Formats: sequence, structure tokens, C-alpha cells
Amino acid sequence: MLPVCALLLKTFRVGIFALAAITFTHSVQAQEEFQKKIAAIESKLDGRIGVAILNLHSGDKWTYKADSRFPVSSTFKVQLCGAILAKVDAGKESLNRPITFKKSEIVSWSPITEKRVQTGMSVGELCEATITMSDNTAANLLLDMIGGPQGLTMFLRKIGDDITRLDRWETKLNEGVPGDLRDTTTPTAALGTLEKLLFGKVLSMSSRKQLTDWMINDKVADDLLRTSLPEGWKIGDKSGAGGYGSRSIIAFIMPPNKGPTLVTIYLTENEVDFSTRNRMIAEIGRLIVEKIQGL
Repeated sequence: MLPVCALLLKTFRVGIFALAAITFTHSVQAQEEFQKKIAAIESKLDGRIGVAILNLHSGDKWTYKADSRFPVSSTFKVQLCGAILAKVDAGKESLNRPITFKKSEIVSWSPITEKRVQTGMSVGELCEATITMSDNTAANLLLDMIGGPQGLTMFLRKIGDDITRLDRWETKLNEGVPGDLRDTTTPTAALGTLEKLLFGKVLSMSSRKQLTDWMINDKVADDLLRTSLPEGWKIGDKSGAGGYGSRSIIAFIMPPNKGPTLVTIYLTENEVDFSTRNRMIAEIGRLIVEKIQGL
């Protein structure tokens, strides 16, 4: 007969293994349920969808075709401003440095810079315009400071993102031709980089806060995830759009008492109109809220 203490230890171990098995089974079921719901939305879209979600408090993760490539569109602008802030942290750049530019440098969708040709803007103002208004000229001016699209790709490789690549400037990078690897990412890679920039050690605490604030003040993503959030939840995000039905968003969501959740959603290769793409991302947002509330 086993001694009482040995019997108790054996019983405890069996219980732990059983609990782990139940937890694993529940996690697999939750992932399968989530994927079925996203697949149903993708079927309505008649295109491609990729999603990656991570709750940093619990470690719960939900994905759908998260390792497939999608056009990066304007979601790269968070990474771009992260690269600028890394230069600031290294003492090689200042957010207060004035930048001048010419009218001939203005490209389409530049609602801030087109009004500031005479006065110029600071580096910090360019970052703010790039993220909060998705100003394309501001993004090009910032890209020039880090060695162009290749410079941003090098920064991403340096911080451990071996997938995301930027090859062209605004606005060519938004073409989104199916099968073209240029200017693409995966939901998994985009999520990992977002985590490093906002919650990792790539940037100083003050730079992480600055990047977070810019994303919270995003002015061009109200019809996407923000419409799906309950009252009292906070969000910072950056959306993107391009050819062949491309629409995307990367975000952090902060509900009360649940810890931050990172979200990356990419749509492409569809023929639905812009508002329909927005509604589908909002629908995915409601599924995300359900998952977070269930933690």
C-alpha cells in the first residue's frame, strides 16, 4: 500500500494532468469555433481574410489564416513611426526638428501636409499626421529619414520581424496585386511587431506612450473596430486600404480589468465596396469582444 503522502501526491498529479487536458481541449474548441465564424464572414466576402488576436494578460490567442501574406497598406505607418521613435531614443532624431517640403512632393490623401507646405512641420507633427490621419506625404517624408522602404524593412528585421516588408513609397505600395510579395505582411508578423513596439523593449517607456497616444487619437478608423466596443473600453488603431479590395487594421484594445488585447485583421482579393469591407471588420470586432469578455 502506498503511504498517504505518496497517494495524495499521485492524486494531485492526476488532477493536474486532467485539468491541463480539459483546458487544452477547451482552448482547441474555442479556436475551432472562432475559425468557423471567421470562415463564414470570409465566405460572404468572397475573398481572403487573415486575423491574429492575442490577450497579453491571459496569453489566449485566436487566429485565422494568420500566416498568409496580405498587403500591408497603411498599417505600416505604426511601424514607421516606431522606427522614428527608436532613432529619437538613440539620440539620432528629435520630434521637434523642423522639416520643410515642396508642393511637388504632395501625393494623394495628404489632408495635413497639403495645408502646411508654406510652414513646414516638425518630425513629431509628421508622425501624428501619419498615424491619426494616414497622411501619405507625411509617411513619405518620414520614410526618407530612415532610408526609404528598405530602411523600414531593415528596422523590422533588426527587431525580429522576418516577414513584413516594405518595397515602395506611398502611394504605389497600396496596389495590392494578388501574388505580389512586395509591401506585404502576415497577421502573425504584424501582431508580433505591434507587441514589441507597444509592450516590448524596442522603445523607451516615453516613446511607447507616444506611439500609443497617436494610435488612440486615430481619426480615420471610426467605422471599423471602434463601432464594436462596449462603453468604457479603450482602443488605439491604424487602418489601411488598397487595391483589390484590401482593407486592414492593427489595434490594441483595453477593456476594464481584462488586460490589453492585440488585434490584426487583413482583407484582400474581394470585390465588395468600401463600406461593406468596413462592416465585415466591425463584425469581426464583435467576435473579438465576445472572446475578450469570455476570458
